[in-house]
Amino acid sequence: MLGEKHDLRHEFPEYVDRIHDLKMENAHFSKLFDDYHDLDQEVRRIETGVENTSDFYLEDLKKKRLHLKDTLYGMLIE
Repeated sequence: MLGEKHDLRHEFPEYVDRIHDLKMENAHFSKLFDDYHDLDQEVRRIETGVENTSDFYLEDLKKKRLHLKDTLYGMLIE
């Protein structure tokens, strides 16, 4: 949905402490977290009209964001 927050703290509020711990202790998680954050910010800029791009490019970004979110969630529940 347009303008909706998709950062991990909003997506998984029950894992806020675990997210913090993994960011501090796991370099791979921290890298993926940063990649997710960057993708999310780019999607939000496009959705709010700050940047213009093709629908195909936006959908590709959203798919990448979803894949990263799934990967990060898998790490959170381990």
